[in-house]
Amino acid sequence: MRAEVRLIEEVLRRDLPVLGVCLGSQLLAAALGARVRPGSDPEVGWLPVELEEGAAEDRLFSGLPRRFVAFHWHGDVFDVPAGATGLARSERTPHQAFRYGDRAYGLLFHLEVDGSTVRAMVEAFPEDLLRAGVDPEEVSSAAERYLPGLRSCGAVVFGRWADLLG
Repeated sequence: MRAEVRLIEEVLRRDLPVLGVCLGSQLLAAALGARVRPGSDPEVGWLPVELEEGAAEDRLFSGLPRRFVAFHWHGDVFDVPAGATGLARSERTPHQAFRYGDRAYGLLFHLEVDGSTVRAMVEAFPEDLLRAGVDPEEVSSAAERYLPGLRSCGAVVFGRWADLLG
């Protein structure tokens, strides 16, 4: 992971766009000098995310619902790097997303998953669910309920990200 952090540092030095999701957000935070550490409890499953004030004018997040359900699968958390803008939080995790400058984003939650991805994660990592006290069947079945809203938010964020890459 040190090599990946060095790569991210180089991307930042070159002022190239970077988007880190889940572990990628933790690596981006570390590359920017923020503390990354184990969270108090694993955050796994379909849980609400609340956008912060900084998201209202953000080029990726503006106009999204202030609160939506996202897919989570992480045990480690990060502090918002110095000079970055916090964009989202959850009940368990005060820092779910941040922007550094205008071209570097870290998202701890997942906007990119679909039903097959969720099922594959549930099947591949049942011990994570047990540790988090989450019912595997509930995670899989809840996908039908939450994926339409997640797809909508993801289409906005990733569409705007693609425009930024332009």
